[in-house]
Amino acid sequence: MTRQLDASLMPDANGFFGPYGGQLVPPHLKQAMDDIAAAYDKIVQRQDFQDELAQLFADYVGRPSPIFHARRLSQQLGGAQIHLKREDLNHTGAHKINHCLGEALLAKFMGKTKVIAETGAGQHGVALATACALVGIPCEIHMGQVDIEKEHPNVTKMRILGCNLVAVTRGQATLKDAVDSAFEEYLKDPVNTIYAIGSVVGPHPFPKMVRDFQSIVGREAREQFQKKHGKLPDYVSACVGGGSNAMGIFTAFLDDEGVKLVGVEPAGEGIDKPGKHAATLSVGKPGEIHGMKCYVLENADGTPAAVHSIASGLDYPGVGPQHSYLKDIGRVQYEAVDDAECLNAFMTLSRVEGIIPALESSHAVAWAMRMAPTLGKDTNILVNLSGRGDKDADYVAKRLGI
Repeated sequence: MTRQLDASLMPDANGFFGPYGGQLVPPHLKQAMDDIAAAYDKIVQRQDFQDELAQLFADYVGRPSPIFHARRLSQQLGGAQIHLKREDLNHTGAHKINHCLGEALLAKFMGKTKVIAETGAGQHGVALATACALVGIPCEIHMGQVDIEKEHPNVTKMRILGCNLVAVTRGQATLKDAVDSAFEEYLKDPVNTIYAIGSVVGPHPFPKMVRDFQSIVGREAREQFQKKHGKLPDYVSACVGGGSNAMGIFTAFLDDEGVKLVGVEPAGEGIDKPGKHAATLSVGKPGEIHGMKCYVLENADGTPAAVHSIASGLDYPGVGPQHSYLKDIGRVQYEAVDDAECLNAFMTLSRVEGIIPALESSHAVAWAMRMAPTLGKDTNILVNLSGRGDKDADYVAKRLGI
């Protein structure tokens, strides 16, 4: 297995993680992407930027987020001990605020007059609207109509925060279509606007930039776990759609060969049912989407396939290029959890530990619940609980008849 895994070595100067990534954009947009890359490389070297971001993480977001030992859940399952990195306790309720603050500060540094973005479950939209309100930059969020109806609490928050919410009705009216719509709007004026991508996807430098901002999750978790237990966890798991929360926690553990890293994808209604899942790394193949090379779920004609997940934030036919690379070299194992198992994890964690998780995060919890009984009691599984389930509570209650 190739072991050049130091995050500082990836991507290369052209934005590639092995054969994945890059900058597959029209010539007139390449300059805009290069300008963002140059501004990012410049700003992260500035101590005043690092100090401001650290202060906001501490006093605005509430970092460091704690690690909670889910003792009752672990005891009920038998076997391994399950621990939760509580990103759900962050301001705005998820990990998304970590990179949104960085992107908003970058936009301000570059003198941009508007920030454009997509959102699926609404967590990126809420976090970006929050960050833009904080720094005083107008914000426009594109969201699929299906997700608007499903994630009403987050829609309300975005509107309260002052963003311009654009409903996307094309295609399946979900995350992929929201990305298309937001990107088209950005293309109209890439000089004065910036597209704040919500995951480790898209053209360079976004997979690198979002990963870097999210890497605080893993740095904290590694130090916290080692300090408390005198060793590292045996497993670290996180849900994967685009893959930002997973790259955030995985990055700090990439060189720890004794730590098994597990990304958990949405199997939806079954990975044997085309169009009814979004398990890109499990059954997809290398392709191109949204300005990057990565694993993609495609139709026979090469167009992106229809996808489905009960979790709106995982409903995407592509995946981050670094995840694609880590799959190929065998450093990260990718599993899939279906809607029913996800719902069971959602309800179980709520009723056994009093923690209502996001449906996205529930995929990683479900995998831990599946795995724990097969392992010894001295084995530790650390789950990145990437978000809380306030946004999903009404939907789940209606679906389950609660």
